[in-house]
Amino acid sequence: MKIGFIGWRGMVGSVLLQRLHEEGDLERLAISLFSTSAPGTTVSIHGSAYDLLDAYDLAILSSFDLLISTQGSDYTKAVYQDLRDRGWAGFWVDASSELRLAPDVGLVLDPVNLEHLEEKIDAGIRTFSGTNCSVSLMLMALGGLYEADLVEWISSMTYQAASGAGAAQMRELMFQMKAIVDALPEDMNETDPSVLEIDRRVTQTLRSADLPVTSIGHPLAGSALPWIDSEMPETGQSKEEWKGGVETNKVLNRLERPVPVDGLCIRIGSMRCHAQAFTIKLKRDVAISKVEQLLAEHNPWVKIVPNNKDDTLRQLTPSAVAGTLSIPVGRIRKLSAGPEYLTAYTVGDQLLWGAAEPLRRMIGIIQARAFSS
Repeated sequence: MKIGFIGWRGMVGSVLLQRLHEEGDLERLAISLFSTSAPGTTVSIHGSAYDLLDAYDLAILSSFDLLISTQGSDYTKAVYQDLRDRGWAGFWVDASSELRLAPDVGLVLDPVNLEHLEEKIDAGIRTFSGTNCSVSLMLMALGGLYEADLVEWISSMTYQAASGAGAAQMRELMFQMKAIVDALPEDMNETDPSVLEIDRRVTQTLRSADLPVTSIGHPLAGSALPWIDSEMPETGQSKEEWKGGVETNKVLNRLERPVPVDGLCIRIGSMRCHAQAFTIKLKRDVAISKVEQLLAEHNPWVKIVPNNKDDTLRQLTPSAVAGTLSIPVGRIRKLSAGPEYLTAYTVGDQLLWGAAEPLRRMIGIIQARAFSS
């Protein structure tokens, strides 16, 4: 199986390349690297040399059995349909949102929908897409409740890291933080400014026209932005909030009998990892112990965090989870609204289970299902 990889320099692509290396896939599989900017050059990655192929050369692209793109929607728009129009029948696995909701595209999250993905491959579907990062992390965390058909509806309040918007936003967040630090007295211990003076300087810096906001658009360091992506004017949702319901139900193959999923999506000044606070209406009263059992048994990456202060603050934070495949779920308790109402909180690395890891695993699924003979 010849595999081509486009977009390996970006945030998601870099993490995917690292995971391919960690799992030995780069040595085991026939993977070639494409470039949109420097075809014909050679790069050395993890001890191996790669001659970069032209990512816009349809003839070369069509010689591959599987193409994985983390290059973004603009690249997919420029290349994908032309490839199909010239008769290419290989597999396309995309990290961007461009193809997600097309009826003949499967959404990739195999710990949740492996059987559905295998059915699509067997039915001749050859295009697959990663799903929205928050949707992936929610379904990994709460998959046990969905599998048991216990969810009547969910409100998900997401707290999303800057890296969910891309590398440029991550860098700008650091520059904003630096601008705040530079505005403070050089020696805080010697000058001992009052807390009110520190607060005044920070606020003044955040409101300054000199604060770098080219990529993010607004101050994020020391702040939070309660809107992600474009507007959905008919509903009052942001597009990120709208994706929560639509993509969740497509992953679960429940578009004809959807589970309502809605909430607010908020960008916070974290570098990596998305957190989500859930209000869940169950179809019936289920004991907390049973809820925890269903969640823990659904997939090997979920970890139940006891609902106490020490465990929560030690295990259920971006600093504890970043760079790992762990999906901790905690703050699980019944709400005062009634015994069918549940709350929970989860954190996951959106660059791993939210983006790169499902794509990496999809390679193995395609290989086993379509190329095993």
